[in-house]
Amino acid sequence: MAIGIARRHFISALGGAAITLPLAARAQQPAMPVIGFLSGASATNFARFTDAFRGGLRDTGYVEDRDVVIEYRWADDHYERLPEMAKELVGRKVSVLVATGGDPSWRAAKAETNSIPIIFTTGSDPVASGLVASLSRPGGNVTGVRVFVGMLLPKQIELLSELVPKGHVFGLLVNPRNPNVQETISVVKSAGEALGRQIKVLEAATTSEIETAFADLAKDPIEGLVLEADPLFTGRIDQLVALVARERLPAVFYQREFATDGALASYGESLSGDYRQVGVYTGRILKGERPADLPVLQPTKFEFVINLKTAKSLGLSIPLPILGRADEVIE
Repeated sequence: MAIGIARRHFISALGGAAITLPLAARAQQPAMPVIGFLSGASATNFARFTDAFRGGLRDTGYVEDRDVVIEYRWADDHYERLPEMAKELVGRKVSVLVATGGDPSWRAAKAETNSIPIIFTTGSDPVASGLVASLSRPGGNVTGVRVFVGMLLPKQIELLSELVPKGHVFGLLVNPRNPNVQETISVVKSAGEALGRQIKVLEAATTSEIETAFADLAKDPIEGLVLEADPLFTGRIDQLVALVARERLPAVFYQREFATDGALASYGESLSGDYRQVGVYTGRILKGERPADLPVLQPTKFEFVINLKTAKSLGLSIPLPILGRADEVIE
């Protein structure tokens, strides 16, 4: 009898272990790392770029909600919201903080932490702005991708002058909330002056103000348009292409999607490629690499795209030498 009782106790103990060990094992599994994604733009308008970012993560073996959690914070073009959003993500103790959608994002992130790794996109010189120590050895907790779209405005003005040789007054659409706006205006006016073109500055900080800026052209017309590289405009390709079509306005913009969707031309890098690389860097840091050892990346290829169908609708004849320089001609 005593032996039978002892055996039952032994079997009971084994059964209890068989039930509780898997639960204990699950409790010991590490929680998924959390990425903080901070952007001055809006989720809807930047969907193609967040898709590219997630693609870069997948390249390094991380799939959202399977291997990693992403906490998104979108300022919806209200940059003043970014500091509080950055503080919230740091308080969440994220593993990596991604700061995109305009320079105010990385400024807010950098002001909030010097220990959590930060991956940025920036249109500014990251060394001159004090963001990193050098491009090859960033140092500290910050690295990322330098975006050249804003630096290409003089080239876009030059191309616009070639495509519209009889044009004398060109417009520059800017977001007055962008911290680099005055520098952008100065650079474009200098480029226009060198080419004998007058530059008229148009301002818009919201979707409705973009509409107003174009409506005002009836009173003070321009003969061509370029854009400041601002997240507000990057996220509103459809709206801007529709407006330049309505006004029959030749435009050279900074992203190929503008031209493929109907603007006259574009000259710039692949922003989707930039965001994919941010995703790759984020994955590499999650695997243990340090931002200090990852060089700041810069684009090496710029595409010139001409929409010949749009040129014909505008009554423009594009010379063969210009067509020959294009990386892509849309017919």
